[in-house]
Amino acid sequence: MTAWDQFALDLRYEALFGDRVVLCRVGRPENLDVMLRDAARRAPMGEALVCGNIRLTWKALDDLVAETAAGLTVIGIRKADRVALLLGNSIEFVIALYAIARLGAIVVPLSTREQAPGIAYILNHSGAALLIYEQGLASRLPAETEMQAVRSRIAIETGEEAAPFRDIRSSAPQPSVEVCEEDVFAILYTSGTTGKPKGATVAHVNVVHAALIYEHTMALGEGERSIVAVPMTHITGISGMVAVMARCAGTLIIMRDFNAQDFLALAEVERMTHTVLVPAMYNLCLARADLKAYDLSAWRIGSYGGAPMSASTIEALAQLLPNLGLMNLYGSTETVVPQAIMPPRYALERRQYVGLAAPGGEVIVMDGAGRQLQPGQPGEIWMRNATVVRGYWNDPEATAENFVGGFWRSGDLGLVDENGFIRVLDRIKDMINRGGYKIYTAEVEAALAEHPAVLESAVVARPCPVLGERVHAFVALRATKIDSAELANFCKARLADYKCPESFTIGSEALPRNANGKLMKRELRATLLANSN
Repeated sequence: MTAWDQFALDLRYEALFGDRVVLCRVGRPENLDVMLRDAARRAPMGEALVCGNIRLTWKALDDLVAETAAGLTVIGIRKADRVALLLGNSIEFVIALYAIARLGAIVVPLSTREQAPGIAYILNHSGAALLIYEQGLASRLPAETEMQAVRSRIAIETGEEAAPFRDIRSSAPQPSVEVCEEDVFAILYTSGTTGKPKGATVAHVNVVHAALIYEHTMALGEGERSIVAVPMTHITGISGMVAVMARCAGTLIIMRDFNAQDFLALAEVERMTHTVLVPAMYNLCLARADLKAYDLSAWRIGSYGGAPMSASTIEALAQLLPNLGLMNLYGSTETVVPQAIMPPRYALERRQYVGLAAPGGEVIVMDGAGRQLQPGQPGEIWMRNATVVRGYWNDPEATAENFVGGFWRSGDLGLVDENGFIRVLDRIKDMINRGGYKIYTAEVEAALAEHPAVLESAVVARPCPVLGERVHAFVALRATKIDSAELANFCKARLADYKCPESFTIGSEALPRNANGKLMKRELRATLLANSN
């Protein structure tokens, strides 16, 4: 029996958010705080957090959360108040997250890559009453006149020399707050690659189900040791790292920023068993000549998402790390947990697919008229699960447009085959129409990724008065120097002629990304158009 099958035995249909009928886990924790308290009860002296030289047990973490929650109450934070966090990966971020959740208040994470205009927009749109920020990030803050809703600001020091929330913690009695599972736990602002970001309202029931799905599909349990190297302000950091380690009373080892050498050394010393990375991070590890020198024998689960992983990367990891099970994950902020998960045994064989539907979830493909398509037919991917958020904060129009019958419309073009495997072909808005031929930019990017000199690429449409659109590729190289002719010939050996890039922009600088790390194709299109003119 698989983890998917076992999970299904404990599911039943329930109504969430009024009229959304979905499969829910029977006997689930009521909220995130219940999971934290349960971990502290089951493994009080077990390691909860490791960051540099600081090590906290589950009991110590629970005590710090209680004192911080009491301190926030003294400041005036109440249930449903929004508290924004401009904090990098740190113990303080985890403590603040749990303390805010314990009060029934709402976490608003801010990317540390965000700049003043973006921070101001999120603070004002969410109506954040309190901003907690790192002292070292003070220069990013908007002027006070641009933060109308914020009543209080608290600067803190992070790192090994700082006592977590020393100036906030209080021994005052905690008020009893009823936190229901449909209460909003966090507002996570989406990438905003096409306009202003939207605030996805993550409820406790969403993040609890997410932790349960991660736990079961990855067979995680007590004694798990996970390194978080992705931003903890992202949904993956929150649900796939922080929450799931509470669920299984494991250990979360915190990296401030990713560096391949530091990651490998930490994985060896801490006997890491599990992590979630993006493919580029795996490639940076593989690029190290000393990779074989590290003892990574404890590393059991290596999840990845955010971009496809090339066959050469999968094969290299299988050869160098035979104990590692690779799991492709496909989801979004709005789905809280991946809605497609690839079992490790299919990692190479089904590398063009993103996985099977997550336990309790439904993934369907719809045409432009809202009709469900048959297996193998391409259309827009729609997803429904107990993890899918209710909608967007203070944005009823976007909510109505993107959430239909409990399904979230992904905007991705894809298909589900006859065996249930899900394939993502492209973003609908990114597909190129070259004289009537439809070209999936993701397919072209996957071909370019196989070239050893290519670090990353982004394929966009170049306007053409004859064909309408032609294929243009922006390519960031590793140290090797190559020209457009070599790349063109490389693609011609792998793609139909009409799919091959006809022009290139080649450089060594990383391609532009937004504060959440997503490629800004809109910016690349504008650059291409400006250069064409």
